[in-house]
Amino acid sequence: MFIIVGEKLKTALGEKNKLMSRTFPLEKIRNIGIIAHIDAGKTTATERVLYYAGRTYKIGSVDEGTAVMDWMEQERERGITITSAATTCNWREHCINIIDTPGHVDFTAEVERSLRVLDGGVVIFDGVAGVEAQSEAVWHQADKYHVARICFINKMDRMGADFYHTVAMIKERLRANALLIQLPLGSESSFHGIIDLIENKAIVFSNNPDMTPVEEAIAEGDKAVVASHHQALVEKLAENDDQIMLMYLNGQDIPVHQLKAAIRRLTTSSHVVPILCGSALRGKGIQPLLDAIVDYLPSPLDVPPVHARKVKKEGEIICQASDDEPFSALAFKTVSDPFMGRLTYLRVYSGKVKPGAQVLNTSVGEKERLGKLYVMHADHREEVALADTGSIVATLGLKKTSTGDTLCDATRPALFESIRFSEPVLSMAVEPKSKADRDKLDDVLTKLAVEDPTFKIHNDPETGQTLISGMGELHIEVLLDRMFREFGVKVNVGKPQVAYKETITIPVESEGRFIRQSGGKGQYGHVWLKLEPGEQGSGFEFYDKIRSGAIPKEFVPPVEAGIKTALQSGALASYPVIDIKATLYDGSFHEVDSSDLAFKMAASIAVKDGLRKAKPALLEPIMEMEIITPSGFLGDIVGDLNSRRAHVESIQSREDFSSIRCLVPLAETFGFASNLRSLSQGRANHTMQFHRYEKLSANLTERIVARMGRDR
Repeated sequence: MFIIVGEKLKTALGEKNKLMSRTFPLEKIRNIGIIAHIDAGKTTATERVLYYAGRTYKIGSVDEGTAVMDWMEQERERGITITSAATTCNWREHCINIIDTPGHVDFTAEVERSLRVLDGGVVIFDGVAGVEAQSEAVWHQADKYHVARICFINKMDRMGADFYHTVAMIKERLRANALLIQLPLGSESSFHGIIDLIENKAIVFSNNPDMTPVEEAIAEGDKAVVASHHQALVEKLAENDDQIMLMYLNGQDIPVHQLKAAIRRLTTSSHVVPILCGSALRGKGIQPLLDAIVDYLPSPLDVPPVHARKVKKEGEIICQASDDEPFSALAFKTVSDPFMGRLTYLRVYSGKVKPGAQVLNTSVGEKERLGKLYVMHADHREEVALADTGSIVATLGLKKTSTGDTLCDATRPALFESIRFSEPVLSMAVEPKSKADRDKLDDVLTKLAVEDPTFKIHNDPETGQTLISGMGELHIEVLLDRMFREFGVKVNVGKPQVAYKETITIPVESEGRFIRQSGGKGQYGHVWLKLEPGEQGSGFEFYDKIRSGAIPKEFVPPVEAGIKTALQSGALASYPVIDIKATLYDGSFHEVDSSDLAFKMAASIAVKDGLRKAKPALLEPIMEMEIITPSGFLGDIVGDLNSRRAHVESIQSREDFSSIRCLVPLAETFGFASNLRSLSQGRANHTMQFHRYEKLSANLTERIVARMGRDR
């Protein structure tokens, strides 16, 4: 572990290559993420981890804008994390690669792509608020990628903090098999330490963050409670682990190292979730948290090897976590630097690679040459001479690689599953303020879209407008701010527009013919399609049911491409069409005149005709909202929600505060934040995330269609 004080800082930074050398065996590497709801204390916890691990010599503060991990100007001004930031530190001769992720729902893509490449996670909970809306969202994202977790209940020194209530919420709302390995010593302002239930000891923290925690015997008044919780800990381990079960049934005293080994086995396999507590702001509980990361979260050897598809043939490749395997890595994040170009973040799953090596991007079928390799410390780069298995590094110079692409050794072409992101739900029209801005606008928008997969650009051919789409008002606001500050582009912005979608309600069959003759070789394409409503959230599904060679196989992909193109503009109000199944079941071709273009056009004609006959319906995005408010303002807030077509699902009250969970159409949420402030004297807060698309009522559909007609 580095101890960085004054002059020793230069020495520590000079040992940067040590961070990437195989002096850290694979079993001593931890790739973890810090994830939570906004304001739960993720970045504060990360800053304390870096300080106590010796990575930084001064504790950064989110409130003062000095946090190392919140390096963007927008983050420091708003006091929130916007982009995931990577760093590396050492603890007990282990290398810990950390990604600090945003908690705001508008930046959920940052959490998604980080969890895709991580082995473990620390989930931070606010000890007062407990499990909040975005806590559930990131928990389910971690479930999707099978990320092992430990929980840290933060802010135990705040008024209203309730450790046991938060644990109950973790069990109830997250369906987690919670394993208490710590208890708080004191509560609220009297919180001063923790009780270690594994070793049956108390750890007391000083208010001076530089003082070493003191281990003490458990007080007489706490012994009965501690004994009860220790017994519950042993029993839960015995229920889930055969080795502990045998020792427990034989009446043996189970040594501490056996308990820790069992907790590690069960945590890495996601059978249990250890629960810790503390106060990150006061530096209480951070060293035990670091110990838990090392003791219980998985190394690259503890997670199943990554499966990849073979390129150009059937079958799969298993990429074992070993330096002796061929190189394979996933590009999980790209950053557009106005001065240095594109910086690409990689997680290395197998093998090793040096700067300047040529690798194969199997996602696009192109070869790329790696530039210099860096270990990242937020926005600071530390050059390294090698990236080996288990590394999280960044490189410059990859021109054709985007988020979700696979890079590998050309001798073993492998293709990892890419990363899927949510579709944007909010759009705005932008136009350049000057000719100089017009010349740069398209280039800057493209750079930002490459960097952020949830940021979309669309040029409307009918109105000539450039539309940008994102996950919410804050998301778009931050991107517009970056356009000006980083790239010097000024734009005028239109009012926010809801990203409606269209679908069909009945199955139809439709014919499409495209026949052109102009003296020479003509064009001939003819298809029959069946269009059917799909399951909610299914998007677009295509089926090839051609029999007896009615259409040659080489023309089927152009048909699918033509259908996709036609679905970009629906029959009602020209919104994209989703949740639809298209089956190609018949058609005809000409030996000479048929071409890819002809069949693409024929498919597009069939879709346009079919959409008009299939009773199209408009879909609107529905948001899941959670509001925390003093109970005295509950009635006024519920009344405001009812006026916004909201469906209140539950209201829970605890002491003086109430929590409202509801579903509300995105179109009705504009202006809600300012209304909520006025209704609650500024004391209520809310979070919102996309839930699903729902059909719009007939009268509202007519109103939107009529408005779209006027706008055009």
